[in-house]
Amino acid sequence: MESAIITGTGIYEIPGFQFNEQVIDTPYGQAAVYLGKSDGFELAFLPRHGLAHSTPPHKINFRANIKALKILGVKFILATNAVGSINPKVLPMSLALLSDFLDFTSGRKFTFFEGGESGLAHTNMDHPYCPSLSQHLLDIAPKYDLSIYPEATYVATNGPRFESPAEIKMYDRLGGDVVGMTGIPEVVLAKELGMHYASIAYSINWAAGIEEEMIFVSHEMQDIRQRLAFLLVEALRSFKEPDCNCENAVMMMHSPKPDA
Repeated sequence: MESAIITGTGIYEIPGFQFNEQVIDTPYGQAAVYLGKSDGFELAFLPRHGLAHSTPPHKINFRANIKALKILGVKFILATNAVGSINPKVLPMSLALLSDFLDFTSGRKFTFFEGGESGLAHTNMDHPYCPSLSQHLLDIAPKYDLSIYPEATYVATNGPRFESPAEIKMYDRLGGDVVGMTGIPEVVLAKELGMHYASIAYSINWAAGIEEEMIFVSHEMQDIRQRLAFLLVEALRSFKEPDCNCENAVMMMHSPKPDA
């Protein structure tokens, strides 16, 4: 099984698929992954908060999730992130293709390479998100009547609280386009395991302080989210050979033990 979709707030199913839950044991704990097939195409589906949205962002076991997909043989991951908009060009109810990030998380397990039996490595992040998968998403998005802002910097915060107006001003000055709570360390961990990972953010509000009050439009986005889900499936189904360096981004200093 080479393809997976990871979703966050608001997307808890993939149209056209019937999934069976499989609990995967990893060195970092268990991860629940949903496996399905449609017209011969196999897909792993991982709602990072759980189907009942019961896991807060700061308690997601990112390492178990990504390692479980690797154990299943996944090579290509497409993800979604619900975000608040900072850049006025990324309006609420619009989509943005993530191309870079600013990490303001803390206290999270953010690497597989912790030294000792886990090995030691440095990972190249000059292209955090797979450029091949990202371009493929942009190429076929019009088929689903979706317009995607082509390059967005994602600001990752811990949550579960929302950001303050002063924080948003700072993120804006640093070049952040959208802000969310779950994109990091997910993309970093996928890169460490040589996986191709791309993500589309969908905005459900203006970030704090941009308007007098935060107003959420998530309930108005069902049609957009459904078309987005169809886009992700089609992108994975039709993706050919990647032209990128995702599989060779790790500079290994000391290899981990085989079972690590």
